Amino acid sequence: MTDQTQAAKSGGSTLGLAIIYVTTLFFIWAVVTNLLDPLLAAMKTIFTLNTFEANLTNFGFFIAYFVVSIPAATFLARKGYANSLLTGVGGIILGCLIAILATNMKNYEIFLVALFTMASGITLLQVAANPLIAAMGDPKHSAFRLNLSQAFNSLGAASAIFLGAGSLLKGDAFKKGMVLTDALKDAALTEVGSVYFKIAIGLMLFLGAIFLVRKTISDNAPQVGENVSPLKALESKWAILGALAIFVYVGAEVSIGSNMVNYLEQDSVLGLEKEQAGKLTTYYMLLAMTGRFLGSYLLRSIHAPKLLSTFAIGAMAMCGLVIYAGTIGVSPATGTFHLPLVAAALPSGGSAIFGYLALLVGLFNSIMFPTIFTVTLERSSAPASATSGLLCVAIAGGAIIPLIFGQFKDASNFNFAYIVPLVCYGYILWFALSSSKAPIHKIEETVTSGH
Repeated sequence: MTDQTQAAKSGGSTLGLAIIYVTTLFFIWAVVTNLLDPLLAAMKTIFTLNTFEANLTNFGFFIAYFVVSIPAATFLARKGYANSLLTGVGGIILGCLIAILATNMKNYEIFLVALFTMASGITLLQVAANPLIAAMGDPKHSAFRLNLSQAFNSLGAASAIFLGAGSLLKGDAFKKGMVLTDALKDAALTEVGSVYFKIAIGLMLFLGAIFLVRKTISDNAPQVGENVSPLKALESKWAILGALAIFVYVGAEVSIGSNMVNYLEQDSVLGLEKEQAGKLTTYYMLLAMTGRFLGSYLLRSIHAPKLLSTFAIGAMAMCGLVIYAGTIGVSPATGTFHLPLVAAALPSGGSAIFGYLALLVGLFNSIMFPTIFTVTLERSSAPASATSGLLCVAIAGGAIIPLIFGQFKDASNFNFAYIVPLVCYGYILWFALSSSKAPIHKIEETVTSGH
């Protein structure tokens, strides 16, 4: 074997490792992001928060997309892809360490700073990793790599909710009827700190792995061009309308998902313990993952705005039924755990079915983010990079909309609060119907994104 052949094989092996590491990033940021669902329920109990205050966990996290997206793009343009990945992972580690400090100090506000720091690292990762995974390796297989990465993203989301519920919501502090003592609060905070300590240790090891292949990443990364400000996209009507659609979509998805544990545990819905309710919330993301596969197949034959409008109607119907459940005075469910979506097994006259309908919103959420993203890029008259940047900034809807959801819940109840996502999906329906009549064009710049 010649030295040249050995070098080629060695280079191919290193590239393969680099692709695996970058793909793993999609899993990692999904885990950290979707831990918010059980975390919100934990924080609400530990610090005795109302729903508005508990949803500040979402605000602390998702507001980073508004604050950091543009600086992240600038950092990428100046420092390159490898340094951006290392810095992004480092940001998540720093956030985990701040979270551990917050649990030791028993301070909710410091924990919000920790979430913002984690999300800042994730924002930089998203800016860099999406185009990077498309460029690494054989161009003919770029679509496969992107789809595989998104599959790992969905897997990470479901895993985070299920495992997070088993860790963050276990213990006597979260059992029904328990009086929260200082000892129970300390035990619950210790478990929260333990979870983020384990994540920090794992990411430190992973950071070292990325460092070893940083040259391979740099050699195979797309060329960094001029950084176009997302503000340039404000010159396009469709970029603005699409950004608003992303804003309300992420807001609706986060509002429902992050508050699902507290909704399902109610005696008038499923009457579950928090840990059980948290594990059942996993179906919210599993249904979204299923819908992505189904939607990918359907989009091959159905016009994207038409399918988007159909899914928006489905989400509105589920929200409408949950709102209706709050007006008919149904008797409480028995608390027996039933198989999802099996109405025949539900107690007569019980309202458990409405808990499952809330979970079903996940199925209709599935195609919304990527479809809105693509539909907007095809209709925006602004540069694709600027439009994409504005759409990423709009993910900050996950910070604002849940606070409104919390205000509605605190003013009435969870069922009434579903008016907020109902209105959000109503706008998405209007956007889909309007975009079906708008002229489209070829997207000149390759842009990929995921949520």
